[in-house]
Amino acid sequence: MYIFGDIGNSETKIFLVNSNYNIVKNISFSTKKLNNNILKSKFNLLVKDFTKIQKILFCSVVPNSYNTIKKFLLKNKKKKCFEVKDLKLKSLINVNVNYKQVGSDRLTNAISLLNNKDNFIIIDFGTATTFDVVSKNNYRGGIIAPGIQISLNTLTDKATLIPRVQLKKIYNVIGNDTISAVRSGFFWGYSGLIDNIINLIKKETRKSFKVIITGGFSELFKNSTKNKLTQDNYITIKGLIKISKLIN
Repeated sequence: MYIFGDIGNSETKIFLVNSNYNIVKNISFSTKKLNNNILKSKFNLLVKDFTKIQKILFCSVVPNSYNTIKKFLLKNKKKKCFEVKDLKLKSLINVNVNYKQVGSDRLTNAISLLNNKDNFIIIDFGTATTFDVVSKNNYRGGIIAPGIQISLNTLTDKATLIPRVQLKKIYNVIGNDTISAVRSGFFWGYSGLIDNIINLIKKETRKSFKVIITGGFSELFKNSTKNKLTQDNYITIKGLIKISKLIN
């Protein structure tokens, strides 16, 4: 049995995976609320017998939270865990940018798709909206745009007369009240941002790409752009499974 985890700025997701690499169980919790008591209760739900755990691997963009989990597992479960960047990834992917500045979640997503044949753009709707460019087995770099939810929260926090709005697909561009106007701005605004960045990547690289989307708002945008988007919300766990084979 294996434990794989994805520690994001907003949410931490941890998976129990069997020897056939099928997900048996998963847990999630707020990264900001992470502490030893939460870890104890959550891990007790995830797995009863830690002697059966062979590998533990995380990708993390929150170093302090990863270190808290690492210390908890080593102290309480007597288990050593790894972070993706602890491993030698050069055998899996060529990174053509500053390695230290690429989030391990973005490398994990890229590695999950590598096939030495296709080019990919990976769009992750997380705390930030990120675009990662993968050409065959090369990570070429990416784009970081403001996250949709954090942008929406900032707008409603700063603008007194704009209420909390739940985003959803909208068909009219011109809103007839505040809520529909905000929904239009975010839905059509981000749809345009997505198409524009994809088209600029194609123009700059002179290559064609398969576009994979993942994360919280991927469902909202999967059929809402001129470019074809394929949704895959398991891309990170697939990458962790692939990378875990480097652990002896």
